[in-house]
Amino acid sequence: MSGSPIASSPAGSRTGSRARFDFSPTTLQWIDRVIFLGLLAIFLFVVLLPFYWIILASFTPRNKIFTVPPHYWFTDFTLKNYRLLADSIPLMDYLINSLIFALGASVLSVAAAFLASYPLARMKFRGSSLIFAAFIISIALPQIGTLVPLFELFKEFGLINTRHGLILLEASLITPFTVWIMVPFLQQIPREIEEAAIVDGARIWHIIGQILFPVMRPALATMFIINFIIAWNELLYPLVFAQREKVLSVGLVELAVEPTSGGGRPWDLLSAMSVIMIVPVLLLVLLFQRLIISGLTRGALKG
Repeated sequence: MSGSPIASSPAGSRTGSRARFDFSPTTLQWIDRVIFLGLLAIFLFVVLLPFYWIILASFTPRNKIFTVPPHYWFTDFTLKNYRLLADSIPLMDYLINSLIFALGASVLSVAAAFLASYPLARMKFRGSSLIFAAFIISIALPQIGTLVPLFELFKEFGLINTRHGLILLEASLITPFTVWIMVPFLQQIPREIEEAAIVDGARIWHIIGQILFPVMRPALATMFIINFIIAWNELLYPLVFAQREKVLSVGLVELAVEPTSGGGRPWDLLSAMSVIMIVPVLLLVLLFQRLIISGLTRGALKG
């Protein structure tokens, strides 16, 4: 009919409602960025808050750490906790032992893994796949399961409570992991480089030292840093195998079980010790983060 009003169809109203939620590509990108930044902020808050609290507690007197309402800034800044820590335990001895232990285990494990990775990556011989599988399986073995046989073995050779025994033990434990990472790096290096060297009369040690080592340097440096961090944070084996040559992680446990005059745990000393343990690793990662990323992504192809 000519004079009657035209009723709006339900389909048309649904189309109009959908049109109101159509965003431009620029708006969608802005929304995605806001969501990403929001999730990143939540993640950083959850991850960094414990570190901030440890740093804050390390510079706060013991009786002010758990005050209500809590302090979120360095309102009672003091270095007394670090002085008390140095008086409570032989801090410098623990620090030197930790440095020697982590450096020695890292160097030894990377060197051993480099030499072991070459035949596994380049030479085809009977049992090579089985040997490589044994390396991988050994990574999955629980530490507590190997503790007693390793202790008896090291006791038989007089390696208990010695720095070199602890270094040898840790290096043997992280070498399989290092081999597992380095074999794929070596497999990506073109064989033509070695074949050309063999044609020129190069021997195996010349190929490893003069040709492969420079190409593998980023990967070796990356694994050295990773192994250093693993050894630096190791607790179980230093706690059992080195009661005299103690490291920082063992000192942290000693503080945790040490009774205080008012009861509870000495959170001021624990926080100070934690900061001392965290700072070297944090600086190492911040200084060499590009090298770590480069070694894990392009190290074997760089050359």
